[in-house]
Amino acid sequence: MSPLAGYKRLFRLTGPLYVVVGFLARLPLAMSQLGVLLLVAGMTDSYGAGGACAGALAIANAVGAPFWGNLADRIGQRPVVLVQSLAGAAALAVLLVTTHAGVPWAWSAVASAAAGLLMPQVGPMARVRWRPITSRSENQTRLVDIAFSYEGAADEASFVLGPALIGLGVSLASPTFALSSAAVVLAVFGAWFALHPTATHAHASRETGDHSGIRLLTPALVLLCTSQLVIGTVFGSVQTGTSVLATDVGQPGLTGYFHALLGVGSVIAGLCITMLPESFALPARLRWFAVTLLVLATPLLVVDSLAVLAPVLLVLGISIAPYMITTFTLGERITHRSRTSAAMTLLAAATGLGYAIGAGIAGQLADWGGQTPAFAVTVGAGVVAILVSWGGSSVVTRSEEAAASRSQPSPVDSA
Repeated sequence: MSPLAGYKRLFRLTGPLYVVVGFLARLPLAMSQLGVLLLVAGMTDSYGAGGACAGALAIANAVGAPFWGNLADRIGQRPVVLVQSLAGAAALAVLLVTTHAGVPWAWSAVASAAAGLLMPQVGPMARVRWRPITSRSENQTRLVDIAFSYEGAADEASFVLGPALIGLGVSLASPTFALSSAAVVLAVFGAWFALHPTATHAHASRETGDHSGIRLLTPALVLLCTSQLVIGTVFGSVQTGTSVLATDVGQPGLTGYFHALLGVGSVIAGLCITMLPESFALPARLRWFAVTLLVLATPLLVVDSLAVLAPVLLVLGISIAPYMITTFTLGERITHRSRTSAAMTLLAAATGLGYAIGAGIAGQLADWGGQTPAFAVTVGAGVVAILVSWGGSSVVTRSEEAAASRSQPSPVDSA
């Protein structure tokens, strides 16, 4: 099955409207992080304050995501995502009011955390739906792999369009207008995604019975969460370093456009990952994509202008989506079907936590020394990616093999 034929077959199962809604519903999370950074930094004249508030949103989202994922596993996605979408939009409105009220920026950090806690992780929830959607299809495993490649590319595309929309909103009006737009998108399309029939299909397909004793945090999943934390650190540090350069030329709104370049190459690479041969095993992919990440991040250390930054970000993006797709695909394969929502949201939570770490550390370093120390955090994340993927490869391989053996029918079942 060619990649193009696979995508066509996949999207015929849901219809194009679901794909559009599922993509738009994940934009607010991508928009809010940069929106909060620019809003608070502009109001306080401090990258540290902006990074801290953006980090508070990301940390709270990371902390809350596993809770919401577990709840979705128990009662279904529809009520969970619907409540999150409407409450999250309201929390963003409170954040805007708080930031403009003239109170200390710590209150904005609290409001940011509340918004992050309530905001849904649409990408992970969408991933959970694909296995039941493809349950009656031939070669389901291949279709699920293609679906995860699409979801990885969609996540990256959202982090292309999301910051770009924030940049456009800042350029045309203000950070306030840009973040208000994110709240509206969340309320409308988040609720629509929650009410789509695929939400109930996913829950109805769950196995019945008590799965409370099934272990979620296996060593392999912890390692994959660490891998996603690394990617989040890349996002946070690159965004902060880019903001420094854009602000230095008097155009902070350009941050969104330049950060979007990171996702352009990532989207292309993510859509093309289905062309890799099946013999190139997932644990091996994780190792070599980590090497690629470090190699392509290193040129950031010599960037001193937006003109130089643009091609570096474009090329660096090639390593992002393949790395993320591999971790999420492995996470889905090694996790029991009854805990998939929890596992997917946990991986996304690790990404958000990494963003908070990257934005927070890079913001403090940027206040001290500009963009180069901020980008050094990105390079450091690449080093950690290599250590984790190569050092823990055997753990992931054994877990994947064990999961594959459990999914095979026994001789008694086959008889």
